Amino acid sequence: MQNKGLIKFFAILFALVSIYQLSFTYLASNVKSEAKAFAGDNPDKELKYLDSIGKVEVLNLGFTSFTYDEVKNKQINKGLDLEGGINVILQISIKDVLKGLANNSKNPVFNKSLADATANLEGNKSYLDKFFEAFDANSNGTTKLASPEIFANRNLQGEGGIAFEMTDAQAQKIIRKKVDESIESAYKVLRERIDKFGVTQPNIQKLGATGRILVELPGAKDVDRIKKLLGGKAQLEFWETYKIEEIGNFLVSANEALKKTEIKKTETKTVAKDSLNALLTDTKDSTEAKKGNNPLFDKIVMQGGGPILGYFAPKDTATINSYLKRPEIRVLLGADQHYAKFVWSKPTTISGATAKDPKAKDLEVVELYALKGNRDNIPAMNGGLVTDAKDTFDQMGKPAVSMQMNSQGAKVWEELTGRAYNQKSYIAIVLDNIVYSAPGVTSGPIAGGRSEITGSFDVAETKDLANVLNAGKLPASADIIQSTVVGPSLGQAAIDAGTISSVLGFLLVCLWMVFYYGKAGWYANLALLLNLLFLFGIMASFGFVLTLPGIAGIVLTLGTAVDANIIIFERAKEELRDGKSLAEAVAASYGWHGAMRSIIDANVTHVLTGAILFIFGTGPIKGFALTLLIGIITSMFTSIFIARIFIDRNIAGKGDLTFSTNITKNWFTNFHFDFIKIKKFTYIFSSIVVVVSLISIFFVNGLDQGVDFVGGRTFQVKFEKPVDATVVSDELSAAFGTPVEAKILGDDDQLKITTKYKIQEDGVAVDEEVNQKLYKALAKYYPNTTYEKFTNTYDGKTVGVLQASKVGASISEDIKTNSYWAVLGAMAAIFLYLMISFRKWQYSLGAIAAVAHDVIFVLGIYSLCYKFMPFHMEMDQHFIAAILTVIGYSMNDTVIVFDRIREFIIGNRKGSFEDIVNASINTTLSRTLNTSLMMIIVLLTMFIFGGESIRGFIFAMLVGIIVGTYSSLFIATPVLVDTISKDDKHTIEDKHNKA
Repeated sequence: MQNKGLIKFFAILFALVSIYQLSFTYLASNVKSEAKAFAGDNPDKELKYLDSIGKVEVLNLGFTSFTYDEVKNKQINKGLDLEGGINVILQISIKDVLKGLANNSKNPVFNKSLADATANLEGNKSYLDKFFEAFDANSNGTTKLASPEIFANRNLQGEGGIAFEMTDAQAQKIIRKKVDESIESAYKVLRERIDKFGVTQPNIQKLGATGRILVELPGAKDVDRIKKLLGGKAQLEFWETYKIEEIGNFLVSANEALKKTEIKKTETKTVAKDSLNALLTDTKDSTEAKKGNNPLFDKIVMQGGGPILGYFAPKDTATINSYLKRPEIRVLLGADQHYAKFVWSKPTTISGATAKDPKAKDLEVVELYALKGNRDNIPAMNGGLVTDAKDTFDQMGKPAVSMQMNSQGAKVWEELTGRAYNQKSYIAIVLDNIVYSAPGVTSGPIAGGRSEITGSFDVAETKDLANVLNAGKLPASADIIQSTVVGPSLGQAAIDAGTISSVLGFLLVCLWMVFYYGKAGWYANLALLLNLLFLFGIMASFGFVLTLPGIAGIVLTLGTAVDANIIIFERAKEELRDGKSLAEAVAASYGWHGAMRSIIDANVTHVLTGAILFIFGTGPIKGFALTLLIGIITSMFTSIFIARIFIDRNIAGKGDLTFSTNITKNWFTNFHFDFIKIKKFTYIFSSIVVVVSLISIFFVNGLDQGVDFVGGRTFQVKFEKPVDATVVSDELSAAFGTPVEAKILGDDDQLKITTKYKIQEDGVAVDEEVNQKLYKALAKYYPNTTYEKFTNTYDGKTVGVLQASKVGASISEDIKTNSYWAVLGAMAAIFLYLMISFRKWQYSLGAIAAVAHDVIFVLGIYSLCYKFMPFHMEMDQHFIAAILTVIGYSMNDTVIVFDRIREFIIGNRKGSFEDIVNASINTTLSRTLNTSLMMIIVLLTMFIFGGESIRGFIFAMLVGIIVGTYSSLFIATPVLVDTISKDDKHTIEDKHNKA
């Protein structure tokens, strides 16, 4: 081997760099252990401890030193499935951005195009593209994007803006640029909010040009608070309000009108005696109010006053909203109230105790307000004039938020408060369409632009509110379309399972290599150790994230890392049997016409499938693909160069190297099985399997499509004792009013709960509603657990929601589309590569036939078995990752056989074309079975010890590797034989037999 010294130099340098980089991970782990020991079971105390030593020096190398924060930033980042925390994908509303750019245009073509783009949005299609398509269709050349009433408005005119004379194509370029700027603005706002929240090692990134932003918050525990922080638009507004006496007559008229249309379903009860009830008694006999015959007033649970029209139960807000939006009800508003805007406060808890019933439960209520709206729906003052906000405490010692406005804001605020003082009215402070408070003004106009927001806040809420006000408002609404919440205890369990499976897999591979290849196996194992060091070193150096599927990728790398050595060792054994010396055999096996061509072809197919998986995958699947790709590169280097150094050193020294043991030296030698002869039987068997699989997939069982493909919410819930999944499913279905699936996950006290309840709706309120419904429906199983403890994550959590995920309808369609393209793209890429490499399409056809057979086989097994298997067999992103991995490994086996066929065709082997093909399969059988056995060993290890969450993923690969080995022997090569033309066969045979 040439340049051996250079290779040694780079190997040693690479090893030292890897050890250096990994030392930060080791040190950070030690510091965290010290913090945990110091804090006991108090996570807040632990976090404060780590924050306090952030700038403290924890590593001194003499020539340089590092603080804890610097060490922490250099460690291997763990994904949420290992660390615990919250992962969300936010969709910035492009529709809102367009409406803002068009200055809320009333143009019918513009608004119809927005509606059509929303209705016709397809998987993997951007909203902006669909809008432009819809606008072209709706305008039909009659209206231009650059129309003054659409995008050529005052806001978008000027340099870099849209001029009246522009064509639609020209306007589209500028609109795209402006939309991109809005997404960038949203990204910066979210980044600032997250930075101020104080989460360790947050990750936020834009996902291409989709308007989607990925946010990962390792260690975050307060689920509802985080979602509010991320999803809140921070649209701060100040509105003048109507007083109850000003709007009361309308409410009375509305209640009377509703009596004629609403069916009386409510029980008889007494309406709260508030000012509205007083108005009622003025107009009609008050006894009627006690008959449960007042659709609007019967919903009131407590009297209002001032700007508060009444207190209502949160569950009734949707009903009240539907009443107040009806045209026949709105028309009852007075002429000066025509644009009144009805909004709610944030929920608050009031005491239900009375003199008659002192033990009554507390009530959760929301307040109803009527804001003084206008034709343009513009508030009296907006939050853009606020320059600074701080969390503080009011005069009563309650949490509040103080605000400072700019000069323009100070002037408007003085006018607004002066009007409120003179009219004895109120000013509602509204954030994201929710009233936080509506104070009156008792001491005259407020000058200077400083004010305070008070209300029923806790300290965390005032911190978050000040945070979002300072960070600024989002340019458009940001809906959470996908989310995953993982508890830290679940993450630790995943780490333990991954560590056990990795160590066991490594030991089993090492033992087999020594058992089968003797001393050469020891050298392969040393190269394997270096391979793992390099792999982790690269991940630490570039800040890559380690996930649970990533650990699976590492374990798979253990199997593939020895694959190149197996190919080389098998080739060396052949060369030795042909009479060559040890040095000559090694040199030949490492040559291009020895093992190198096969190794390159096999690994290129791996790289192609891994790259496609990385491009189309998201989250943990990207981590799996990345680990696989790094593993391929490092294993190639260590197998080809590092192992060769050890081998060459042995040859130069003792020269006692062996590539087998006394037990295995004659295995698979002189093997002459006629694989082509039995092709009719294998064709029949495979055809039956394919037909049965397709019938099951399309006509009988179908596939168990997970939420990744159909949308929905999934909760992994741990109970205090074993439960009946069927009973829990029925209880939850009744509570949600829609089918809810509950399946046992591992033990009988743990369920995987899936629901599609309101999955078409986005927003923090919907997510919280689902969490509340889940808790209330299951509360009887948790007598000592509060909603917060049930829903949120914390260290040491053993019951309640351990993991939760949501996939919105829009992103599930994208995931499904990406999955189809990933599988088809992998097959197409491999087809083209093999056609270029082997220069005959028949090789590509044989390989693709085998791959198609394998994919259908695995799909068929999942379709036939998912209803009764003791583990989950869902179609999700993990399953697609498994399918692509199967494609790569199936190609690996097939390519080795094809390379040997090509070698024999170029050489002088005698016999018919079928004889040459049979000889190719038989002479590579040891390599094929050895590699497959390695993969089966590590996959079985992961299946048994790797944890419940990836068991279905591993099972797919396990089945795929087994059937892939079969198809490379009994499908790919027979198809090649049957599709090669008779003329080509005769040419090959004539050449060989003459020779």
